[in-house]
Amino acid sequence: MKRLIDFIIASIALIVLSPIFVFVALKVRKNLGSPVFFYQERPGKDGKLFKMIKFRSMKDAFDKEGNPLPDEQRITAFGQKLRSTSLDEMPQLINVLKGEMSVVGPRPMLKEFVELYSPEQARRLEVRPGMTGLAQVSGRNELDYEDRFKCDVWYVDNHNIRIDFKIMWKTVGVMTRGDGINAPGHVGPSLFQGNEPKDDSKVC
Repeated sequence: MKRLIDFIIASIALIVLSPIFVFVALKVRKNLGSPVFFYQERPGKDGKLFKMIKFRSMKDAFDKEGNPLPDEQRITAFGQKLRSTSLDEMPQLINVLKGEMSVVGPRPMLKEFVELYSPEQARRLEVRPGMTGLAQVSGRNELDYEDRFKCDVWYVDNHNIRIDFKIMWKTVGVMTRGDGINAPGHVGPSLFQGNEPKDDSKVC
């Protein structure tokens, strides 16, 4: 049922939003040049890698060694505005149609993070990743990773159609207000550095 609803929503959304899709693509081409789309491998259900699609929001800029400059130096005013509205995520509707993503689910993170997950955190990979999720309507990038993962695992254990539609409805408000687009002190999300070792000597 969830897969059927995903397919129906993504199909209708692509048709209804096609004028906006084309408009954004043209604006990206004008402001950032080609290519219009940004592809990046992300872990999907059961950790299987897929290529997530986004509209580009950063310019190509490199240091003398040929390494990309930090995000703060590559993001443009146009790209920041695009991210704040979440319109850069719109091409992921194609990932939903292909069955690589769901409309609602844990957001797909960088593949390098997977080996840093605890066994409990790795449970977020038990379902298809989503365009939006419980963490995204609960603080988005302003949440620390521990809280984000708790939201993701809660969703894995409790998700149903009613919860999905509730998250979709809340997502509209988050997109409209541009809440939580950046982690404190960062452009976009911060990088997950792994879990801090527990101090067994502490007594509750």
